[in-house]
Amino acid sequence: MTSTKKGNGKEVVLRGIGVSAGVVTGPAYPLAREAVRVVERDIGKDEVEHEICRLEDALIETRRQLKDIQRNLENKTAMGDASILDAHLMVLDDRSLIEDVVGGIRRERKNAEVCLKNAADRYTAILASVEDDYLRDRVVDIKDVVRRILRNLLGDHQSPAAELPEKHVIIARDLAPSETAALQKEMVLGFATDLGSPTSHTAVMARALEIPAIVGLHDVSEKIAMGDEVLIDGNKGVFIIRPTQERLEKYGKVAEVRRSIEQSLTSLQHEPAETKDGRRIVLSANTEGPEEVDAVLHYGAEGVGLFRSEYLYMAADKVPGEDEQAKVYDLVAARLAPAPVIIRTFDIGGDKAISGTETFQEANPFLGCRSIRLSLLYPDHFKSQLRAILRASSNGNVKIMYPMICKVDEVIRANELLEEAKKELSAVGTAYQEDIEVGAMIEIPSAALTAETISEHVSFLSLGTNDLIQYTLAVDRVNERVAYLYEPTHPAVLSLIKRTIDAGHSRGVWVGLCGEMAADPLLTPLLLGMEVDELSVAPSAVPMIKDAVRSVSFSQARDLAGRAAGCRTPGEVMDLCRKLTSEAAPELLELI
Repeated sequence: MTSTKKGNGKEVVLRGIGVSAGVVTGPAYPLAREAVRVVERDIGKDEVEHEICRLEDALIETRRQLKDIQRNLENKTAMGDASILDAHLMVLDDRSLIEDVVGGIRRERKNAEVCLKNAADRYTAILASVEDDYLRDRVVDIKDVVRRILRNLLGDHQSPAAELPEKHVIIARDLAPSETAALQKEMVLGFATDLGSPTSHTAVMARALEIPAIVGLHDVSEKIAMGDEVLIDGNKGVFIIRPTQERLEKYGKVAEVRRSIEQSLTSLQHEPAETKDGRRIVLSANTEGPEEVDAVLHYGAEGVGLFRSEYLYMAADKVPGEDEQAKVYDLVAARLAPAPVIIRTFDIGGDKAISGTETFQEANPFLGCRSIRLSLLYPDHFKSQLRAILRASSNGNVKIMYPMICKVDEVIRANELLEEAKKELSAVGTAYQEDIEVGAMIEIPSAALTAETISEHVSFLSLGTNDLIQYTLAVDRVNERVAYLYEPTHPAVLSLIKRTIDAGHSRGVWVGLCGEMAADPLLTPLLLGMEVDELSVAPSAVPMIKDAVRSVSFSQARDLAGRAAGCRTPGEVMDLCRKLTSEAAPELLELI
């Protein structure tokens, strides 16, 4: 742990979301990103083409800069893959956005900066309204690229985060992905931001760069002065301003213990996720794009239990083409073969525009036409994705998963369209896996309650506990006023999970769990005892969950699940889980 001279003033302890593990202390460097000042300017008819040329030049320069950042990122990270910035490059390739800007220049006779800002504002407003954390986070990517284009239009090429005078902890309102990638790793101890989530690209890159980071601290940027000593605990999301000497000494010991534990967990990379008495489960990884394949392999996951295909929507206002999708799916499947890759079909909201279709304006998109509902509403688009997945299935390790299933009719109709897609590929001689496995996500109570019927039409079920908990308890977990009600161990939630597992097994299909519950080692023995067959977590969480599995016996886990079923409150269940973990794997308590 790095330490510097302690500042004056009282200690302040804040809690956010730890997105990249590690303990570090150092002087704060508040990063004040100045807004790009856009001045509206009228142009004459004879200036239109010149203004369009200015825009094209700025796009070319932006592409060059992003490519340079990608190359530098490849050299900085152990993952060896900088395709995480492909989303930014996709913005530059989005002709509909660029044509909107060009059209604005021609129609309104305004300068390129104004037309670009107006077009981008319209696009991000639509995307920001989508009730999906992952897609909302993509707004940051788009704003990042637009800001870079605007700077190039204005001739301002400086990056406020690229040059640091000495090692610092960066503090910011938010930190754009390209800014994170451009950081001098050797000069950055860690960073903390007001905004952000675990699914943001900035969070993913922080983990790739192995820089301790905390996001979601709300107003930390307003509480920090240049040079204030701060402490980041990226494991637990604890951020401390002006830590006391006692606190520094305590965390010095904590950091040493954690390093030792994490090093020991790396030895489990090639070991099976198997209990002491021989009960084995599949331990897979959740991924958001091909850039995370290296992490899947590095951390010892047994394949991908959830590939979020909607990442392809990050910077597009149209359904990605079949060939574009097939290329991505095939890349991931080929690199991981023979390990399984479960591709979830598009899980997007109805208020996200689909080229050639109606854009929905819904009062509550979270309960509206989204995910499988939207796919079934536009079967041609859906079949295009199914054909793309089928083409990748020639690797022999691809499975398909339908999101947000509400009733069995949806599965039956989706399967009918899948059969149509197979026939269309056969007609043109395209190879695919005929007996490809198909699964349904159980994330709505109605699906959990009818899981036995749904199981008759699929090869597997996958519990999406993030949404299942929200729908069951009527709690928006990102709403600070009710977030305390979001309790994974609520008896109602556990009852639905157990019911789903039993229903699947009664029909001979396996049942996995890919929500955040799967990544909590305190809950691992409980889920084992409920007889789940697979757990799918973020790649970096695989060693920790594997240790939790290997530290208990299946008989202990079943006993825990039995006692938990008799509990009346979520707290009682958590107490039982913590007690078993403290006895079986006390080292894990240091990491959570």
